[in-house]
Amino acid sequence: MRPLYNLLIRVAAPIAFGVLLVRGLRDRVYWQALSERFGFAGAPPPEGSPPREGLPPREGLPPREGLPPSCIWLHAVSLGEVSASAGLVRALAARHSDVPIVVTTATPTGRARALALFGTRVEVRYLPYDLPAAVRRFLVRVRPRLAIIVETELWPNLFAETARRGIPLLLASARLSATSVSRYRRFGGLFSGLFTPNVWIAAQTPTDAERFAAIGASPDRVRVVGNLKFDLELGADIVREGLAMRRRDFGLRPVWVAGSTHEGEEQQVLEAHARVRARHASALLLLVPRHPQRFDAVAALLGRAQVSFVRRSARAAVGADDSVLLVDTVGELLSFYAAADVAFVGGSLAPVGGHNLLEPAALGLPVITGPSDFNGADIAALLLKVGAARRVTDAAELAEVVAALLADGEARRAQGAAGREAVASNRGSLARLLALIEERINAGSTTV
Repeated sequence: MRPLYNLLIRVAAPIAFGVLLVRGLRDRVYWQALSERFGFAGAPPPEGSPPREGLPPREGLPPREGLPPSCIWLHAVSLGEVSASAGLVRALAARHSDVPIVVTTATPTGRARALALFGTRVEVRYLPYDLPAAVRRFLVRVRPRLAIIVETELWPNLFAETARRGIPLLLASARLSATSVSRYRRFGGLFSGLFTPNVWIAAQTPTDAERFAAIGASPDRVRVVGNLKFDLELGADIVREGLAMRRRDFGLRPVWVAGSTHEGEEQQVLEAHARVRARHASALLLLVPRHPQRFDAVAALLGRAQVSFVRRSARAAVGADDSVLLVDTVGELLSFYAAADVAFVGGSLAPVGGHNLLEPAALGLPVITGPSDFNGADIAALLLKVGAARRVTDAAELAEVVAALLADGEARRAQGAAGREAVASNRGSLARLLALIEERINAGSTTV
């Protein structure tokens, strides 16, 4: 089965690379660091190079040609995973100040978020395609003493090469859906032997732990540590920025935000907003599409709908007659949550599986989600159970819930307080995960 996989990945990789090149015609960010997609990123360090002692912050220093041995490498596939791993990366950097940290991601939004969060203290790169040669080149250049993959990405060649080199690999805050279990069992020949003795799993829930065991993970190397997203770092500056924005730009207007929306959702959100404005004439919608490549398409949709709107990237004032602020920038969603009264989290009216409900909940906002929540079903169930979230199925229900919450400050405060308490009471995953990471580091590893 593995030879067939390698044949397919050799066919798929050039296609994926071609898609990046085409997207780069519209947005040059897709052309950045293209060589990293094939494992070419700086020269490998000289054979036998010692680890750098007392690594300081690198502000003002030129990029290194190669990395010293014994890095800690963390992979977070996209923006959401990068944000969720921020506390972990900072804790590792503080505990191991003499060890370089490498963060990889797979998307431009994830890369931009990592650069914004970590600056020059961390090397930020793209994870290469799962081609055998690309994976080898990447590991030779990065030379990790420990590999950490946030949530779940099971790349056969990457796993096999870390096992061959004796690199401990930890799946952090790992989750596995029932659908994924069925898929992995269907391709059992490919994934058999994936969970070698160097692989450890820090599962989110006991159910996730059982599912990993069902596809071959050793129960002795599976721990339940909880969901890292509950340990999210908001920072007082986020709240201050949001409140300042609210006073400066929105005044006393009722404000709701639709965050991380996908194709097909914006139209439903706009339909809901029209209904909301029938009851709250000055209501303002902060519309935040998930993917930057769709910003122009959403702007065109607003134009066709004859909605008066302002683009955030224009840095123009939001006028009293403007109905929508289109947030066509990256990395500001938390500030806009903090500036709003009510939050709808996208990817849930579209069959995408939903995005992070904990961010607005932690900020004390009443949260609204659609029926698609398989990316975080346990989080959605918890927030619904404690009264911190409301579920809607279409534009009409979304409008009704938003309008009712905008009209009832007491209900908003009660729902927001329930969400804040739910997040606070489920923290602790980061500490448990760090303890497991320290075990793996102290156990020693063979770095190359």
